[in-house]
Amino acid sequence: MNATPTLAPSTADPDLLHTLRALEVELHHPGVRCNAERLAQLMHEDFDEVGRSGRIYTRETVTRLLLSQEQPPAIVPDRFRLVMLAPDVALLTYRSAHRQADGSLTLHTLRSSVWTHSLQGWQLRYHQGTPAAETWDRPEETALTHTSHP
Repeated sequence: MNATPTLAPSTADPDLLHTLRALEVELHHPGVRCNAERLAQLMHEDFDEVGRSGRIYTRETVTRLLLSQEQPPAIVPDRFRLVMLAPDVALLTYRSAHRQADGSLTLHTLRSSVWTHSLQGWQLRYHQGTPAAETWDRPEETALTHTSHP
């Protein structure tokens, strides 16, 4: 008889959502986008991404793209939610949009990031952006959500 083992629920640090949100948003910040060393620290060596375009990107491709941007877009993220997939693996989901010069929001996107913890700290292992079916006018001022799953 093969029994499927079950994992005990993770007891993640209640501040982990804030930590991972800050690391995720750091990737949106123009100063970080110009720093190859920091990008290497934030992105796992096996990082890959499925962009909102449906294209697949590697760590090298994303690093090259971020470093080449002379004027990174003003990204407005909100609705962050964290689910622990394992003790050292976290799924961060949120939505984002690009703020235009007139203040309007475009490129509404639903985002998912898998963060892993190792000796180097928390690193982004996988990211996906999906075009949002519905748009919004401004970010929501809602509480961050944290849940743990086995």
